[in-house]
Amino acid sequence: MLELYDVVELREAIPGEQLPAGAVGTVVHIFNGPPVAYEVEFADVDGRTTAMVTLRADQVVHRGE
Repeated sequence: MLELYDVVELREAIPGEQLPAGAVGTVVHIFNGPPVAYEVEFADVDGRTTAMVTLRADQVVHRGE
């Protein structure tokens, strides 16, 4: 299970949010479900939020940094 502020990578594109597969974001909220889901914030290189998306656990992979 992911934790708050974990860095994650999308397994699949989310076209409606202009997020490609491989986009990197940060877990900002955890919905304990069931099923477990994560609110993930995506930001540009300047740190501005570009998307905030609720994702299922199978849509992301933890990116250990």
